[in-house]
Amino acid sequence: MRIQFLIGSLFSGLVVSQASFAAERETTLLVENMTCASCPYIVKQSLTREPGVVSVTVSFTEKTAHVIFDDSKTTIQTLEEATASHGFPSRQRK
Repeated sequence: MRIQFLIGSLFSGLVVSQASFAAERETTLLVENMTCASCPYIVKQSLTREPGVVSVTVSFTEKTAHVIFDDSKTTIQTLEEATASHGFPSRQRK
């Protein structure tokens, strides 16, 4: 019984330590080719479908997408690829 408890404690510690490395990050993407009123909707949908994306705000006038995401589930490169695959190349604003 003690051995099972010790093994269980060790594994639960590993799970907690893995989760502690995850963090929400924010980035703003500069988005190309947004020319009509439906473009921001398409950009937002392409980003929100990515695992780990928490929130997306797209500005048609500024041609940007502000994204909050879990960096243990997705990357900025993946976000850029998501918009590009729908015809809207993007890059991170520096």
